[in-house]
Amino acid sequence: MTRVLFVGQKPDTVDFSDPALPPGFNADKIQAGIDIAKTMLTERGWDGDLCMIAPDESGIAVLAAQLANADYDCVVIGGGLRLPPKGLPFFERVVNAVHQGAPKAAIVFNTRPEDTAEAAARWIGERHP
Repeated sequence: MTRVLFVGQKPDTVDFSDPALPPGFNADKIQAGIDIAKTMLTERGWDGDLCMIAPDESGIAVLAAQLANADYDCVVIGGGLRLPPKGLPFFERVVNAVHQGAPKAAIVFNTRPEDTAEAAARWIGERHP
């Protein structure tokens, strides 16, 4: 069975004062999107795992542990880790942790939690026709 990991930032650790984030964005909206993502991964018949991390060293440790527990076909890295410009150094650490921990997995990016399954499908379809 196809296995997908969705890596995102824990909603309660997001700096909502960051002007790079959309107005009105909040932890509840992020969590609702994460819940939709999980459901959509399951509806496609995939094993979908969630790994919501803090944007610090503990987050990298949690991600590394998650990657060590399973072989993933695809790892989707969420926009919350990728888009805020001040988070670029941490985003690079996440990408490199995924590259090291899941070297055979496709690394893909969503634009919001709700399109996580669609992002994974772009690569899973090519790798697993």
